[in-house]
Amino acid sequence: MRTVFMGTPELAVPTLEALLEQRHEVAAVMTQPDRPAGRGHRLRSSPVKSRAFELGIPVEQPARIKAPEVLERLRQLGPEVIVVVGYGQILPQSILDLPRWGCVNVHASLLPKYRGAAPINWAIANGATVTGVTTMRIERRLDAGDMLLKRETSIGPLESAPELAGRLARVGADLLVETLAGLERGTLVGEKQDETEATYAPILKREDGWIDWNLMAGEIFNRIRGFTPWPGSYTSFRGKRLHVRKAHQKLEASAAPGVISMVDGSLEVGCGGTALVLEELQLEGKKQMPAAEFARGHRISPNEVLGEALQ
Repeated sequence: MRTVFMGTPELAVPTLEALLEQRHEVAAVMTQPDRPAGRGHRLRSSPVKSRAFELGIPVEQPARIKAPEVLERLRQLGPEVIVVVGYGQILPQSILDLPRWGCVNVHASLLPKYRGAAPINWAIANGATVTGVTTMRIERRLDAGDMLLKRETSIGPLESAPELAGRLARVGADLLVETLAGLERGTLVGEKQDETEATYAPILKREDGWIDWNLMAGEIFNRIRGFTPWPGSYTSFRGKRLHVRKAHQKLEASAAPGVISMVDGSLEVGCGGTALVLEELQLEGKKQMPAAEFARGHRISPNEVLGEALQ
């Protein structure tokens, strides 16, 4: 099947590879323009662009997918299907109507649950124990098109967002291959989504990482797992931003919410009725270190509180 692949993040790479492994003809890859990254703000290619170059596939990076010249270019490429995995721009109706088999999206949730830009992160942050991947036909409304195939998987109790994303990327690649085969055979019929079951996973914002110590330890722990690596989970310590990189929950309380203390050699912080044992911390401008080492170096005072307003 002649395909144009649209994708940007690492999550999309296995699907691109699977298309080639199954002898689909990838006429071109479209991905987001290079972005400044790192301290030097050097332009960095997307993971999909880097892999496409390695595979010898032509790459195009339109700034605006809705630009008339993009539609004309797609007409020249003549795809029978457009495959989309985390592309990062909303496709106009003119593009959705172009391919014979339509535009097929690989979405990292069991739709209609967790529509939106960050389904993996919010599923973990909300304490979900099951998620999956859905292939769907793209329509103008966000992640609301007819579902084609689904594959379910459990979320490990300690699994972080990058770890789950790596697993779902492979699941999604396999599911997309099955989906295209079903479309070619004419055996795959789309299923309408139940709008009453829809939930949303909006794009993450920096403020989502702020820790509310009044929450239960388990809720905070889930957010730490879900918001890795960005925006991370952070609080404040003596007027500076303090990132909690690793922690685990404790069922009983050790102190009032936000109060930190050493208990049996471990640094704990009180939460809403429970406690969180801090394992790895990083103060702004400093390197990451074990929490016990952090406590020794900063001489934690009795009843010292995390989470006071940042200066």
